[in-house]
Amino acid sequence: MRGIALLTDPGWVAELLTAAEGWGWVGHVVLGLVYVVSTVALVPASALTLGIGFLYGPIEGTATVLPAATVGATLSFLLGRRMLRGWVAKQAARHARFGALEAAVAKDGFKILLLVRLSPVFPFNVVNYLFGLTSISLPRYMVGSFLAMLPGTLLYATIGSMLSDAAQLASGERPDAGHLHTAVTWLGAIATLAVVIWTTRMARRVLRREAPDLA
Repeated sequence: MRGIALLTDPGWVAELLTAAEGWGWVGHVVLGLVYVVSTVALVPASALTLGIGFLYGPIEGTATVLPAATVGATLSFLLGRRMLRGWVAKQAARHARFGALEAAVAKDGFKILLLVRLSPVFPFNVVNYLFGLTSISLPRYMVGSFLAMLPGTLLYATIGSMLSDAAQLASGERPDAGHLHTAVTWLGAIATLAVVIWTTRMARRVLRREAPDLA
């Protein structure tokens, strides 16, 4: 439990980034593994995504986070489908919305997976386990999760790249906007945010039409 408590403290991200800065490709691997553990442990990894974006930039940061997020989501999916199926089923039974999710997935699993991933109504880490109880196949789940997580991952990595130092992750300070390069990066972040907002709204509209009990 002490390890989980550590992961929920944003201060550990700054310490980890400071240590990983000079590790080269090993840093990508270590940070990716930490991301996987955080995902499986139901620990929000938004601060870590920002930190990886700060350390490696938007593109390289996304290339580090997205595979790790996909692996973590897949492990959670498999645990929910097999080893932890009983426990996950008990948690799902408490929420009527899961019954609607299960029925919608049975109708069109891949489309519903994409829409649920893009919608902020469903918490990312919890959904990973819940999808393990549905009829969607593992390959479709992996591909759909990868595609749907790309916009949000790119957005967080871009915002993280604008931080002036790792300590801002713990303090919550805004990125430094004093240079032209930062201003250009902000424009990129705004454009990415616009795409995320658009896809999110579209997902909610389609969910209302295809699976009204989920919206």
